[in-house]
Amino acid sequence: MAEIEREAMEYDVVIVGAGPAGLSAAIRLKQLDADLNVVVLEKGSEVGAHILSGAVLDPVGLNKLIPEWKAKGAPLNVPVKEDNFYMLGEAGKLRIPNFVMPPLMNNHGNYIVSMGNVCRWMAEQAEEMGVEIFPGMSCSELVYGDNGEVKGVVAGEFGKNADGTPGPSYEPGMELHGKYVFLGEGVRGSLSKQVIAKYELDAKSDVQKYGLGMKEIWEIDPEKHKEGTVTHTMGWPLGGNAGGGSFIYHLENNQVYVGFVVHLNYKNPHVFPYMEFQRFKHHPMVAELLKGGKRVAYGARAISEGGFQSMPQLEFPGGALLGCSAGMVNVPRIKGNHNAMLSGIAAAEAAVEAIKAGRSGDLVGGYDKAVRKGEIGEDLKKVRNVKPLWSKYGLVASLGIGGMDMWTNTLGFSIIGTMGHGKNDADATEDASKHKKIDYPKPDGTLSFDRLTNVSFSFTNHEESQPAHLQLADPSIPVDVNLPKYAGPSARYCPAGVYEFVEEEGKDTRFVINFQNCVHCKTCDIKDPSQNITWAVPQGGDGPNYPNM
Repeated sequence: MAEIEREAMEYDVVIVGAGPAGLSAAIRLKQLDADLNVVVLEKGSEVGAHILSGAVLDPVGLNKLIPEWKAKGAPLNVPVKEDNFYMLGEAGKLRIPNFVMPPLMNNHGNYIVSMGNVCRWMAEQAEEMGVEIFPGMSCSELVYGDNGEVKGVVAGEFGKNADGTPGPSYEPGMELHGKYVFLGEGVRGSLSKQVIAKYELDAKSDVQKYGLGMKEIWEIDPEKHKEGTVTHTMGWPLGGNAGGGSFIYHLENNQVYVGFVVHLNYKNPHVFPYMEFQRFKHHPMVAELLKGGKRVAYGARAISEGGFQSMPQLEFPGGALLGCSAGMVNVPRIKGNHNAMLSGIAAAEAAVEAIKAGRSGDLVGGYDKAVRKGEIGEDLKKVRNVKPLWSKYGLVASLGIGGMDMWTNTLGFSIIGTMGHGKNDADATEDASKHKKIDYPKPDGTLSFDRLTNVSFSFTNHEESQPAHLQLADPSIPVDVNLPKYAGPSARYCPAGVYEFVEEEGKDTRFVINFQNCVHCKTCDIKDPSQNITWAVPQGGDGPNYPNM
């Protein structure tokens, strides 16, 4: 598409992604210099549409960004009142006393929130300050300057045919140029992935690790609802098949967030993360809670789990990586939004200093150090060994040694230093011949549901005539390699039923990509054992439309 001519718009800072990181950066930029021209580009149909709502938010970032957030009506309405930790067996449970948990695991002072609503509110604050926010604008390409620096992005390209050629209603989009470009795309962002590779930002960091988080919102019997209650579980049903666990958060209006995380470094390609989630809901503790209720929404999203040692260099020529584009989730706390906000603040402060000095298009300077040596680094460094311990030695070691390490880190030292992660999640997948198939119960349609039914509750939509945004480097690999060697794992690791192997009598097996179902979790880009699938942005506004709850 090099022959396409595009109009260009000039800004001081261009921000990709209207999540907590990007919006925090935008707000902080305008707080420091109201005359800066700042634009935020969001691929969702509206701010919050692609944010899988339901989280426990540590307000430390918001306190720093907008100290008067409560008076301004921020939607943090449900303070955490009760913390529960359970180890599950198939029919029973064992509660882990709160007093043995490291202090950082305490949720006192945190809030159960819809991050979609928090981001909608943050967008309102940003727009009042003069930030331009354009939803429905996928950023499909990076624009480079004469010296190889990131100069901007291409946004708003619409109307391509399925083969990638311009269709009759083709719109080439615009180039948005900035003195600096911030990438706040979230986990495994397509532009962030390109930038990390181009500038070798991960040359000195450990491999990134990931989990797949799946979530349903339920309306339950008011008599069972306990607003402000937070419950986390480990153990059943995953057992030794994979690492992970669950979370159950009681928010307002008799609603409960029911979520399940499966670490993507599992070896057995027969593991079916979505069905593990559905099976989990049949545990007596969970089934009793949900009995008589109804599921009202579903979604899925990858989670960065590498932590402190896996963060790449955060600055590149012309810009910076924010939040989960770089991987800032505290794994045992299952929290990253606070760090995303803090990273946006730090990047904005560094950019303002650079722009005041008359600089642009270079390393912004000071941001990477501020993250690693500041509150984010302190938060992540304390828990840096939990994930590698779990991956290498299992859940018991993670609880025992990892818990002890978190305790000592609270005192300022570690008993084991910094552990490495080893293989990436794709390479962790072993041949199917080394493992047994797993027999999953059929969904009952009351507590558990088939994937396609659940996907309809993500309200996802893609224009079917556009090019598939899930791209194969080699179309032959799924059938010729992944099917015989790994038993076709894409048919299972995708939580939306995008991939299927179609077998018809008298015909060769076909690999079908139902990209219309995609909920933008990015798992395929991460877990495919041949690393043959690339997730790219579809047209702006396409994808899930998570409800405003």
